[in-house]
Amino acid sequence: MRALVVEDDPVVAGELARALGAAGFVVDHAADGQSAWFNGDVEEYDVAVVDLGLPRLDGLSVIRRWREAGRAFPILILSARSDWTDKVTGIEAGADDYLAKPWEMGELVARVRGLVRRAAGRVSSTLRVGNVAIDTHRMTATLNGAPIRLSRLEFRLVDYLAHNPGRAVSAGELAEHLYGAADTSDANAIEALVARLRRKLGAETIETRRGFGYLLPASAA
Repeated sequence: MRALVVEDDPVVAGELARALGAAGFVVDHAADGQSAWFNGDVEEYDVAVVDLGLPRLDGLSVIRRWREAGRAFPILILSARSDWTDKVTGIEAGADDYLAKPWEMGELVARVRGLVRRAAGRVSSTLRVGNVAIDTHRMTATLNGAPIRLSRLEFRLVDYLAHNPGRAVSAGELAEHLYGAADTSDANAIEALVARLRRKLGAETIETRRGFGYLLPASAA
């Protein structure tokens, strides 16, 4: 999963990036509203965490521009303002959730996970793919009930496919959501990662659609 953190305070931004990274997210950072609006408009994100008090362009304006442009990824607002009217304004601007400062990092991560889960139409943190169960909260997996050791990248890949069941995902899209925009990993790296996962999960678990990409069958996921 790929997250955009929009926060002008470098200390807070670093804390958010570390917490979300530890939760399995690839994190991009924007320090001002103009950069945030551009990144969210041209890149594919699974979720955004947006502070309202931003330089160059305020957070509410960023959110409104994204929604007007048809960007549908879930958005969590961070704000120093906790009045209910501010929350209503944020939700009406297009945000999906609102968290007032100061917050507990564990709650923030849980809310972000919940937004991603609901955006994929899921109510549980456990995804089942045939005989494989993926716990997105604990970042663990089991095969026929037995634990499987997955690397962080292996988990990110099967997690992303499981959130997009039945859709062929290209190697380029997978690379963006596994490594981030700055990484130059190519299709060969993704192919090698898929091969390792097939050895661990079973060759039939991940399908290849030539010319389109990789997928988990919707009936299995």
